[in-house]
Amino acid sequence: MPLLGAHMSIAGGYYRAAEAAAALGMETVQLFTRSPSQWEAKPITPDEARQFHEAVTRHNLRLPLAHDSYLINLASPDDALYRRSVEAFVDEVHRAETLRLAYLVLHPGTATDGDIAAGIVRVARALDEVQRRCPKVRVAILLETTAGQGRTLGCRFEELAEILHRGRDPDRLGVCLDTCHVVAAGYPLAATKDYDATFAAFDRLIGLDRLRAVHLNDSVQPLGSRVDRHAAIGGGCLGLEPFRRLLNDPRFRELPMVLETPKKGPRGEDLDAVNLATLRTLLGNRRRFRLASSAPSPSQ
Repeated sequence: MPLLGAHMSIAGGYYRAAEAAAALGMETVQLFTRSPSQWEAKPITPDEARQFHEAVTRHNLRLPLAHDSYLINLASPDDALYRRSVEAFVDEVHRAETLRLAYLVLHPGTATDGDIAAGIVRVARALDEVQRRCPKVRVAILLETTAGQGRTLGCRFEELAEILHRGRDPDRLGVCLDTCHVVAAGYPLAATKDYDATFAAFDRLIGLDRLRAVHLNDSVQPLGSRVDRHAAIGGGCLGLEPFRRLLNDPRFRELPMVLETPKKGPRGEDLDAVNLATLRTLLGNRRRFRLASSAPSPSQ
C-alpha cells in the first residue's frame, strides 16, 4: 500500500511533526525545514536532528520529505533573485540531509519574463550547481507538478521532462505529482480513461520510474482552471474516484502520498483526521478501478 501522511507543523520542534503524524496513524510525514516565507533560518542543531530522527524511527515513519521555501525561484531572470534562490536551495538540501529526509520537493519556479524556454534552462543549470555543491547527500530532489498560475513552470509534463533531460545527474532527481495541480493544469483524472491517458502521457514524457511522491489534494477550481487552490478529499472537483484509483494502483505501492489539504473545518474539526479516514475507506476498494495496462492504446 502507499504510505499515507500529511504536511505537519514543526512548531515546537521538528520532532513534533513526526509525533503529530504518528498520533493520526500516518506512515510518512512532510514538513518545512524552515519558515517558507523567510530567507534566513537558524541552523538545525545536532539535538534537533537527533530528536526528529528518533521520533521518525520510533513511529516507523518511512520516506519522510520536506517542501522547499516559497521564496525560492530557480527560474527567475533576475540575477540577484536567482543567486539568492540557488544559495537558499543549497541550504535547503543540507537541512533535509541533516534531518535524514528521503526527498526535498521543489516548485520549479516562475519565468517572470514569460520566456519559458529560458526559465527551464535556468532551473536545470541551478540544479546542476546545487548537486555539484552537495555531492555526498542522499536526499533526492523532486520537481513538483504545478497548476500553471501566472508564468510558473511545471504545469506541462514536457517542461518537467526537459528540466530532467538537461540535468547532468538525473538519478538524483524525480517528480512529485500533485493531484490538484495536474487537474488545474488540464490533465483529467476523473474518468478511468482519462486517468489512464494522463499517466500514460506522464510515463511517455517523464517515466513512471521518476514518480517518487504524490500530494493528495482535491481542487476547488475545475479542470484546466490553472488555479492552485486545494480542497478536502472528495470535497472538490475531483471527487473520490481519482483517489481510489491512485491508492489502489499497484504501480504506486510504497510511494509517500501526502495531504496538503485545509487543516481545520468550519467547526474546528481536524481535517487531517477526516481526510485520512476518507482515504483509508478507499484503500483496497477497487470499484471501477482498472489498470492502465489493460486499457486500449490511443491508436486502437
